[in-house]
Amino acid sequence: MKKLAFPFLIFTLALASLACTVFIGGPDYPTEAIPVSTEAAQSIQDQVKQAIEAGALTGTATFQINESQLTSYLTYKLQSQADPFMTEPKIFLRDGQMQVFGKVQRGMFAANVAIVLGVGIDENGAPSIQVISADFGPFDAPEGLNDAISKLVNEAYTGSLGPVATGFRLQSITIADGLMTVSGQIK
Repeated sequence: MKKLAFPFLIFTLALASLACTVFIGGPDYPTEAIPVSTEAAQSIQDQVKQAIEAGALTGTATFQINESQLTSYLTYKLQSQADPFMTEPKIFLRDGQMQVFGKVQRGMFAANVAIVLGVGIDENGAPSIQVISADFGPFDAPEGLNDAISKLVNEAYTGSLGPVATGFRLQSITIADGLMTVSGQIK
């Protein structure tokens, strides 16, 4: 009976390990909590609408977006995808950069992710995103990461501005201390 116990134990442990996720590293995942809510995600559109309406008198609109709003927007956007490139996102707006953290899983292996983005304005007055660095731990960054992020930002930009997108031209985007301040001209 003892001869069967050891192989059975090894088999049971091997089977149990297949059911588990094995964390294999990556950048440090921030412990700082960022609240996520549908209200925060929706409030981006509300803020933009109010800024555009107020700016109709002066010709200039300015609004601020915080880390909770962006994290909420990205969380719900990723949840709506069949195979998102990451989960549990956290967005930090610090030192002129947008820092995106999350988790990826491939099979039974999981790792942390960090993507640092530079945010600017292109020649057409639309947001321009550059991936400064992408750390997917031991995994390769997904193909088309730049395109996926650009598409996500463009969807957020046009979705937030809605029908006034053609009448609004970005002039500046400033990122500091947990806020992204966006200013533009209303045509």
